[in-house]
Amino acid sequence: MFRSGLVALLLASVSANAWAAAPAVSAAIATGLVAHRAVYDLELKDASDRSGIAGMYGRMVYEFDGSYCQGFTTNFRFVTQIDTGDSVRVSDQQTKTFENLKDGKFTFDTKSFTDQQLDKEVNGAAQDQPDGVKVDLKQPSSRELQLAESRFPTEHMLDVIQNAKDGKRFFEARVFDGSDDGDKSLVTTTIVGKQETPVAEEADSGNAGAFSKTAFWPVTIAYFNENAKSDALPVYRMSFKLYENGITRDLTMDYGDFVLTGKLAKLELLDRKSEVCK
Repeated sequence: MFRSGLVALLLASVSANAWAAAPAVSAAIATGLVAHRAVYDLELKDASDRSGIAGMYGRMVYEFDGSYCQGFTTNFRFVTQIDTGDSVRVSDQQTKTFENLKDGKFTFDTKSFTDQQLDKEVNGAAQDQPDGVKVDLKQPSSRELQLAESRFPTEHMLDVIQNAKDGKRFFEARVFDGSDDGDKSLVTTTIVGKQETPVAEEADSGNAGAFSKTAFWPVTIAYFNENAKSDALPVYRMSFKLYENGITRDLTMDYGDFVLTGKLAKLELLDRKSEVCK
């Protein structure tokens, strides 16, 4: 599961008690996640006049590796060429995270570039605690933060898979992923559709390799600002097709003023040695 640093969100109308019901991480499901590198071709689907975007395309590379025993590493790169009509610029976001599910630890490092010039760097570490999440932020400023109880990204992905398997179609969760300035958690609402089997006309299903004919769940996750009004629109919404092993394809990323699609162009499975947790 991934999210561009262009967004941050939460939902003030949801009671804090909603987060207490988050399912515990299942080691069995976590060990079923597949280490892989997925490449997505990005295209502009729609843009409003106020977005200032005349054209946009790019590529996204998502690499997920590791294990429940040793922790999971994610390398994410999101490169787009943006045409405003008056100029063209290249945006390049590079993110690396490490998540230890057993110990409740999460580290993050994101660098954002425009035309190869570094604009911003955000990095730090977060730790689950009985009263919430402690964040030790290094960049863009050094400080310690205490946030409400939150899920980390791989934990949240496992929650989505578990809820999908259990037939639960809607759930809410607070998530911390270190995005934006790394100083706040997010509130997400997730809708999971009924499991489906790919059909022949799906453009990128054939690029899923061994999983091209495997059943998937259609998933939509919306993100809201924490202090937004109860009827506020999401700042960001992402839809995708999710396999039980954590692989995703056929992405739609809705930023409000513009919408991008991401089609799976290449999928590579990474070797991972089996291990027994000590």
